[in-house]
Amino acid sequence: MNKVWTKEEVLAIYNRPLMQLVFDAAQQHRVNHNPLEVQVSTLLSIKTGGCPEDCGYCPQAARYHTDIEKNDLMTVPQVKAQALRAKSNGSSRLCMGAAWRNIQNNEEFDQVLEMVKTVNELEMEVCCTLGMMTEDQARRLADAGLYAYNHNLDTSEDHYKEIISTRDFDDRKKTIANASKAGISVCSGGIIGMGESANDRCSMLVTLANLSPQPKSVPINALVPVEGTPLADQQLVSIWDMVRMVATTRIVMPEAVVRLSAGRTQMSDEGQALCFMAGASSIFAGDKLLTTPNPDINNDMKLFDILGISTKAPFVDGEQPTTKESYKECASTRGNVKWDRPGHTIERNEMAKQKAKDLKA
Repeated sequence: MNKVWTKEEVLAIYNRPLMQLVFDAAQQHRVNHNPLEVQVSTLLSIKTGGCPEDCGYCPQAARYHTDIEKNDLMTVPQVKAQALRAKSNGSSRLCMGAAWRNIQNNEEFDQVLEMVKTVNELEMEVCCTLGMMTEDQARRLADAGLYAYNHNLDTSEDHYKEIISTRDFDDRKKTIANASKAGISVCSGGIIGMGESANDRCSMLVTLANLSPQPKSVPINALVPVEGTPLADQQLVSIWDMVRMVATTRIVMPEAVVRLSAGRTQMSDEGQALCFMAGASSIFAGDKLLTTPNPDINNDMKLFDILGISTKAPFVDGEQPTTKESYKECASTRGNVKWDRPGHTIERNEMAKQKAKDLKA
């Protein structure tokens, strides 16, 4: 049984002298993981833009003016081609993201299920991030061969209401629970640099660490401010804050894969190396993370060569899922769950929404 953490305990770890914190995290990392192995994942946006949510950091929200190129849902052959390309570049996992508030039981979901089956047959770990989902939807994804489901908490429960007003924090936890019940590996983390305090960062980690079971992987993202979003004017988070967050996550959730995610383009090679030393053991490859820039795969491989790091094979941490024919049950014949919306508004988000309307007028 995992230790039950308090915010005070996690905050005390986070505030350790940096050299001591990195050393302690590195020791914990070596007990539970191969420190010279990093998983390379590719994040593919299978449906871009037009999201009805108001997440303050996200350029895919339809209500903001961000000039992103919107795309309809990709076809199965298109996804297969991208998966093969990712595999040839050293990725062992493909994470498919759709700009949806939640999964709808319709033909598009049937299409995503076929994508999952197809990529799983390529012997790659398949991850999806599709918004909120029910127990039944999670089961069907598992039956199609889904290995992992990403659903980030984003931030602490207290700070959450300053970032998002269209989705409830408890519904995020409910989706995570639905993935776990279906036997899907949970990937859940957050974003730092959104105006939160150290208390908020540690509170988010407490929520994740006290889940049962704990997430198998925890992405740590640095906010990439995008013009047109409510958080466009936020200062870039420092590399020292990223290292602290990675190291604290490693100590609090020792068996999880800590994913060094968005924001790597603003980090030096030395900064990334320090994050690997502090316990990060996964990166996302590809020229974009959904819509934001990401380092070139060749640069990543050069850094790995300098550090003596090798890429991790698929299914080291869990068995490859077996596809079950039950995934083919037609989604369009099933009803849809209505997810609640919180009743508050966020002034900063409303201002960005109005600015977008003015620009279109």
